[in-house]
Amino acid sequence: MITEALKILMVEDNPTDVTLIRREVFKVAENAQITVCNNHSDYKNKLVGNPPDLIISDYNLPTSSGLEILETAQRLVPSVTFIFITGTINDEELAADTILNGASGYILKKNISLLHKKLEPYLNAIAKNGPMMHPVRKKIVESKKLVKDIEVFLENFSRENMSHREGMLKIQEDLKRLKSGYDFKTLKEADSKPPSRD
Repeated sequence: MITEALKILMVEDNPTDVTLIRREVFKVAENAQITVCNNHSDYKNKLVGNPPDLIISDYNLPTSSGLEILETAQRLVPSVTFIFITGTINDEELAADTILNGASGYILKKNISLLHKKLEPYLNAIAKNGPMMHPVRKKIVESKKLVKDIEVFLENFSRENMSHREGMLKIQEDLKRLKSGYDFKTLKEADSKPPSRD
């Protein structure tokens, strides 16, 4: 039995399946902290706010496909173990695609009573490697935030430069207008004449 408080994020829209999967997880990891979400935007917020040790996802959801859920995980938390638990993947080619796209594995819901046995190797590996992976995940999240901050800075810097450039162009146009509005030769001559004494 795994005693570590593993953080599991479950993406599932069927409440019955949520209950069954929870029960199976607790057979192996009694202190697991399971968070459930059923839509893509909630999922993204939870990933960024509190990266999990394991993501368990259905393949078909009302607001997105399993591959979209997987792609988001690959982009935001690439080191996190990702497993599909689904009734949809009957096709071997589709199953292979999920692995090629970065999923750690997939388990069919028709074998849900054996789910704890299939999850056990993944959960054991996470429990064993967790202390090493947490600093890595933290660094990845910090790096992504830094990259985002740099992108925002460059965007603002570029916008400010554009504003300065527009200001300079306006000043140049105003100077041209002033030059064309006055006959500087006449002004020079007027300046060189002695003032009249009336």
